[in-house]
This record gives sequence, structure tokens and C-alpha cells, in this order.
Amino acid sequence: MVDPTLAEMGKNLNEAMKMLEDNQRYVQRITTIKQYLFVGQDMVSILQLVQNLMHGEEEEESSQAYRLQNVGEQGHMALLGHSLAAYISVLDRERLRKLTTRILSDTTLWLCRLFRYENGSAYYHEDDREGLLKICRLVIHTRYEDYTVEGFNVLYTKQPVIYISSAARTGLGQALCNQLGLPLSCMCRVPCNTMFGSQHQMDVALLDRLIKDDVESGKLPLLLVANAGTPGAGHTDKLGRLKELCEQYNMWLHVEGVNLATLALGYVSSSVLAATKCDSMTLTLGSWLGLPAVPAVTLYRHEDPSLSLAAGLTSSQPVEKLRALPLWLSLQYLGHDGIVERIKHASQLVSSAWLVGWLVEDELSSPVVVFKFYQKYLNRGPTSVHFFNWALSLQLGEQLAQLVPASGVDVVELEDEGTCVRFSPLMTSAVLGTEIQDVDQLVDCLKMKIPVLTSTLQLREEFEQEVRRTVGLLYIEDLSWPGLGVVRYIFHDGKNDDKQEKELEKINTELLKKLNELESDLTFSLGPEFGGQKNCVYIGMVTEDLDVSELVETIAATGREIEENSRLLENMTEVVRKGIQEAQLQLQKANEERLLEEGLLRQIPVVGSVLNWFSPFQASPKGRTFNLTAGSLESTESTYVSKAQGTGTTPPPTPTSSLTKQRLPGQKIFKRSLRNSDAFSETSSVSHCEDLEKTDQRPPPLSPGQEQRSPETEKPEQQQQEGAQTPNKAQVPSLQDYLMHKLCFGYIKS
Repeated sequence: MVDPTLAEMGKNLNEAMKMLEDNQRYVQRITTIKQYLFVGQDMVSILQLVQNLMHGEEEEESSQAYRLQNVGEQGHMALLGHSLAAYISVLDRERLRKLTTRILSDTTLWLCRLFRYENGSAYYHEDDREGLLKICRLVIHTRYEDYTVEGFNVLYTKQPVIYISSAARTGLGQALCNQLGLPLSCMCRVPCNTMFGSQHQMDVALLDRLIKDDVESGKLPLLLVANAGTPGAGHTDKLGRLKELCEQYNMWLHVEGVNLATLALGYVSSSVLAATKCDSMTLTLGSWLGLPAVPAVTLYRHEDPSLSLAAGLTSSQPVEKLRALPLWLSLQYLGHDGIVERIKHASQLVSSAWLVGWLVEDELSSPVVVFKFYQKYLNRGPTSVHFFNWALSLQLGEQLAQLVPASGVDVVELEDEGTCVRFSPLMTSAVLGTEIQDVDQLVDCLKMKIPVLTSTLQLREEFEQEVRRTVGLLYIEDLSWPGLGVVRYIFHDGKNDDKQEKELEKINTELLKKLNELESDLTFSLGPEFGGQKNCVYIGMVTEDLDVSELVETIAATGREIEENSRLLENMTEVVRKGIQEAQLQLQKANEERLLEEGLLRQIPVVGSVLNWFSPFQASPKGRTFNLTAGSLESTESTYVSKAQGTGTTPPPTPTSSLTKQRLPGQKIFKRSLRNSDAFSETSSVSHCEDLEKTDQRPPPLSPGQEQRSPETEKPEQQQQEGAQTPNKAQVPSLQDYLMHKLCFGYIKS
């Protein structure tokens, strides 16, 4: 017989998980406080509200990719454990004590056998640092017999020292000191090997000297935190030698790290197998097995239960022992074979990723692969090389994480290697559901990105040289930009004031817009959101077939064209302003002459009307028209005679520049000719093959500085008769006609 309450709980949990995982279902957000606080809701409405808060609006789902955990049946068992723990806590005390004791003992026994840790006890905790904190308190109670009575006084007489590796996770030492109430001087960071061995393994010889110095100064070596898989590169310390050193100085050895997961496999490397002899270890089974909301476990060996109780490793409250229930259910569901299979699958993923390369020296069994982009830059100093490699490695890691999100790659910062890309399937594969094909896709994307990064780095210096010898362009040194480079268009006069700064910003903004309108494979942007230079054009990644000279020439020519058009408009505005002032003076003078010619009597309202009736005054109309081309006022006599407005002098053409050169049909701009190239990268070849399928309708190119001419410009008389306009002169005549009709005939008339 099944308990009806348990059956109903399992049914409700199953329905709730289906509803919450259905992220395609639209749920209207409840916005008013009255709707979801003061008015009771049914279970379906509440779950719909939770679903909406989890997944957000539909617009957010379409624009952002989420890394949702792959919650399978084993995940549902872990979630069911939290519901069961709340239900079991209402049982009577005796029944609750028996049940929690059975769950705790079974889980501890399974974990000790699974990870080869004999005669161990277990402490289950939510925060993965909490287990180490409790162990530190246990060691303090053990080494200081009067600590329970005297407190900090016994620590003051003989200061304790905790040793951690410099490769440990950030902030671990400070967090321990804050929780234990110890000064930071009680924490000693042990450097890693720099000359012999791995650069991420703890220097045992140096640790020995540090311990001797502390003993001679009256301090008490208390505990050593070692790594079986450092947080960054996955290196394992020399645990065997460290254990011997701890026994020599009566110190406690605590081990943590992702490599502890391999203890469950049939074959374990000797470096990791030595962790089974340590005094305590912390296991994070949730990330290793893809179990949501399961606690971390700290296994330890200690003979005095009273001290364990004083340190908080054990509890007399049965409810606290229910922390192990979600893990107990998950282990029951997976079984020994299921757990080993998941860890083995992650190890196989690492074997596939070894094709890329690794930084784990003498650690071929490590389930972590760390790699970075590196290439010598001969004409640069070591600082520039470091910054270039850092920027490109960061760009590589971000692109790989975006292209293959199921791989779980991320970017880490190592002390010696700098920025690297890390692939740690034990921490991500079970959560994200990573498969072999995902790793193959990761390797393919990496092989595709490496030639682009290499060509970008190689062409960067050529781009800088081209920009520096081009008039009107300023090269901006930005070592943190992982693209081809940064350029700024500048004026020729060299002035530096607020007006010119605004004009410079306007021209570079328009330049960026014009460059993005070109049909090219390059990306032009304003740079990073934070820390980027102002009024600059940032050029992204490039391929090896880039024509750098054409790119720089195009940028300079486009900038000059924008500047000349801007100056032409400013000059035309000034000419119009002066013409209007001159027209006002001539109108005033014409009015005075008309008064003298008509006489004073004709200006009197009544007398003038009678006089004009008896003796009408005949005056020829005198008007003025403003010629934008010549910048002068002209008489309108010809207009009144011919009843048509004259065209006047042909306006000058709009400044243009040659932005292209001779290219093959379908060849995009800034690309070198395929006929003269013997070898191209795989990405470049694919790009060209796609481009050749299209038809290019661009006009023949011109040499720099050559005036662009057309059949219409070669025959100006025929053009005037037919009333046609060339494309290059379209903007100026339209502006001239507008100002002549609106300004001249509106303000300059008799």
C-alpha cells in the first residue's frame, strides 16, 4: 500500500515540474500587489506566476539564450527529497529519529565506499565552504584543550596558522578568517612551484620552511588546505608528500577539488588516490552528477564525537539530519553503476578535447582542459604580446561559449598563464547534458577561429603602419581590443577646441555609419561599452585575404568626403547669410529711391490714392535673385522678360572619392584577388565561394584623388537642355533650388 499523501505529493510535483519547464507557454504577468498578495490564488495560478518569473517575458526569451540545467528523472528525485523532508519533519519524534538515522548512515556509508574513504563520517552542508569551516573549528577544539573555556585567550598565547595554496579559489582564506574570528595574519598563502614541476602545484619545500619559521616564532601550525584539482587549471598537489609533512608537524590535511570525482572510477591516478589518506575532503556531488539542490558533503575522520558536536559537524536535532534526504534519494535512483557512468562520461569528453592542447603538465588523467591563444609578435615588446594574447584569448573564450553553449567552456584568469579558456566537463557536462558531438563541434569551432585570430594578429602591425602614414587618420593604441585596430579621423588644421571636438565626433559617427553600409565581411563598431576610446572606429576580426591598404584608403577617403560635404554646407550657409544681409541693404536702398521717385504726396494715404487715380505712376518692377553658385545677388529683369528662371552657372560637383578598386565579379570589398593567391584559409575559401554566387553591380574603380566623371558631366550643355542631373550633383542643385525659392523670392522682392 502506498501512502496517499506521498502519492499525491509525487503527482503534484510531477505536474508542477511539467508546468515550470514549459517555457514556451505564455503567462500574463500579475503586476498589482493586491492580485498576488492579498487575494488567495489556487495552485495553478501560483505555479504560472513562478513560471513567468523564471522565464521572463517572451521578448526576453527570444533575445537571450539561457543555460538551463538538464533536469532529468534523477533531478526530480532530488527535488522530491526537499518536499519529503518537509513532510517527514511533522512525524512524531521517535519515528523521525529512526528515519533520519537510517538515511544519514546509509548515505554516509555509500559515499565512503564510492570514494574509497574508509571509516569516515559525513557532514552535509549547503555552502561548499561551510564544511572546511567546521573542520577548522574541530581542529581548534582538538589542538587547544582549553578553547571551550578560555576562548580567544588560548589563541592569543599561541597563534594558529592555516596554510592554503596560492592557486586556491579566490577569497577562501579571508572567508575562513572572518567566520572563525581570526586575524588575516593567521592565514599563510603557500606559493606554487616556479622552477620545477607544475606552476599550479604547491611548493612542498617552501611549505616546509614556512612551517619551521612559524614554529620557531611560537606559532601553532594548525591545518593545510590542499587541492586535488585547482579551481583554475585542475592541477593536483603532491598529496603524498603533503600528508607526510602534516604528520611530521601534527597538522590536519584537508583536500578539495574536482579531481576527487575520479576516485569513483576503476582506475585512479596515484596523485589523486593519495587523497584517500587525508583527514578530510569536500565533495560537490551536485555539479558532478547533475543533481539540483543537493548538499555538498565533507567526509572526515575523528574519534571524539563530543568535539565533532562542539564544532557543529554533528547535530542532535533530527530535522537537520534530513539534509541528506535529497542526496539519499538520488543515490538510490542512480545506483553505483549510474554514478560511475556519469563520471566516466565526463572523462571521455576530456579525452576528445585533448586534440586542442592543454596546460596541465604531467596531468593526463585530469578531467580539466585549459588552453589559450598564444603567438609570438616579433616586432612587439613582451607587454604588448601579453595584452594581445590576453585580449584574443578572452575573445576566443566568449565566442566559443556563445557558439557551443552545451560545452560549458568558460574563461579563467590564471596567475602565470593569464587569460585562458577552460573546459571542465565534470563541473558542467551533467548539468548541461554535454555529449561527444558537442565536444567535436567545440573543436571544429576552435579550428575555425584560430586562423582568424592569427591573421588578425599578423595584420595588426601592417594596419598600424598604413594608418600612421595616411594623412587625416590617427592610429589609437588599444591593446585590450581583440580586433584589427582602432582608428580616428582627424582634421588637418590641428586646432583643439570644443567646436572642433563636436565636429570630430559628428564626422567619426557618420564615418562609422558609412563603413557599416559597405558590403564587406568586416565589423565596425564604437568599441567596448566600458573603457573604450571616444570618437573612434573599432575594426573587428579579419581574415588573411584582407587588403589592408584598400581598407585604410577607404576609411581616409570616406572621412574626407564627409568632411568636405560638411565644410561645403557650412560655406553655403555663410554665403546665404551674407547674401541676405546684402539683399536687405539693397531693398532698403530701393525703397528710399522709390520714395524719392514717387514723391512725398503719394505716400499720404488719402491724397496718394487720389493722386494715383488722376495720374498713375508707371514703375518697372525691380527685383533681386540670389545665385547660390556665384554667391551674389542678380537682377530679376531677365526672369520677368523670359517668364522663366535662368539656370545660371553650373554648380560645382559634390566632393567624391574612389572607395573601390578593380575586383572580380562577386568579390567583396577589402578582399585581395583570388587569382593571385595560391593558398587561403578554410574560412576565407568558404566565404569567397559564397560571395562568388552573387553579382556585383559596382562601377569601375578610380585611382585616389581622381574626379569621378559620367557621361552627363562631360556634356553640361546637353544636360542643361534635357534638365537631367548627375547622381553626384543631386544634393547641391536641390539645396540651391530650395534656398532660391524660399529665401530669395520670399525675402528679396520689390
